[in-house]
Amino acid sequence: MTTASENELLTRIGPGTAMGRFMREHWVPACMSSEIEADGAPLRLMLLGEKLIAFRDSSGKVGVFDHRCPHRCASLFFGRNEEGGLRCVYHGWKFDIEGNCLEMPNVPADQEFKDKVKARTYPSAERGGLLYVYMGNRAVAPPLPEIEPALMPSDETQIYCRQRACNWLQAMEGDLDTSHFGFLHAGSVDPSDIDPANIDRYQLLQRAPEYHARETDWGAMYAAYRTTAQPGELYYRFAHFVMPFWTLFPVGPFSKNIIGQAWVPMDDTHTMIITLSWKHRTPPLGMMKSGKPIPGLGRNIQPLPNTSDWFGRWRMPGNEGNDYLIDREVQRTQSFTGIDGVSHQDMAVTESMGAIVDRTFEHLAPSDRMITLTRRRLIGLVRGHAEQGTLPAMLDTPAICREARSGDLVAPASRDWLDVYAENLAQAPRAPMLQAAE
Repeated sequence: MTTASENELLTRIGPGTAMGRFMREHWVPACMSSEIEADGAPLRLMLLGEKLIAFRDSSGKVGVFDHRCPHRCASLFFGRNEEGGLRCVYHGWKFDIEGNCLEMPNVPADQEFKDKVKARTYPSAERGGLLYVYMGNRAVAPPLPEIEPALMPSDETQIYCRQRACNWLQAMEGDLDTSHFGFLHAGSVDPSDIDPANIDRYQLLQRAPEYHARETDWGAMYAAYRTTAQPGELYYRFAHFVMPFWTLFPVGPFSKNIIGQAWVPMDDTHTMIITLSWKHRTPPLGMMKSGKPIPGLGRNIQPLPNTSDWFGRWRMPGNEGNDYLIDREVQRTQSFTGIDGVSHQDMAVTESMGAIVDRTFEHLAPSDRMITLTRRRLIGLVRGHAEQGTLPAMLDTPAICREARSGDLVAPASRDWLDVYAENLAQAPRAPMLQAAE
């Protein structure tokens, strides 16, 4: 069982917390590059409990600031993005993307001290259509993450964002829980109605899988396996946790399933989910043998229009206030939940746990093996960083993470699961990759 003190350690991510300090030593994806235009309006970012703004200057370079002007603390969100810098509208002080004060127009020239004033900034970098921010203490930030989905060029990547009104960990743990698919998302589906050629149906033929799980250099991995394949074979679903908040989850054939999600804490009770997916990835189970879509399994629900509020980006139409648009008649006659869409279904159950779930109330089962392992792994890493200053090797050697891929496959039951994984990874085609330094 996770104790109350351990739960506090795992879930609190603000400045000065142990988990917050650990996460800040990693690059944090903050937004899509397309959300910030040159000389356009600043963008509010709530990141790890801090209120930041991002803007793109006239040359296309991005600055990420504490939103408070260092003069009188007025919010730079209202600033004028003009001619290579951001000008505070209160008194006209202007700052470049490095935070250097360029002008103090309300101060007489012989009294100005702009060379002694600097806005608080964080290093940022762009790759594959995402803006990353480094909020740690290093003088030189570590390399950018090198999981496969984060290395693809933007023209090969589909990026989806959505927000969830609960703590990052309970949101992320849904990706580590493979058995819920056969209930929450497809509990009403008769496997005989699925095309026999689609191996995804094996998870519906046996809704209670067995598990392997182990720690890895990048975090942890599991293989859920079932005996519902052909005699002498096992159906595997491989997935990973990658530090500090990434998941690679099995929603398609292992050979092409290049997909990952960052579960970015906005604050303790709001999470931004950023999904990176290879455009040529084979789609997961979604159609009945009749050619009709599986009831309730839609994946393309459009978010609400973004607003400029701190929590105004990438909100979904369903929420606690409208019961996630549940239809009880549809639940009774068509789908397991009566809630349309995988995202809404996941939101409903994880947000229903409360803003931060009380894990002392849980009764974990063998099916929660990966969740338990990931919590233990995180607790050990965060305590090691807090007490000895240690950090995982993958932070400075991110190529380690290229050995992580998720997906499903069928293999001989006589083979060791790790050998099956290694062999299939070696044979799997790779998507076009950016150079790590780009």
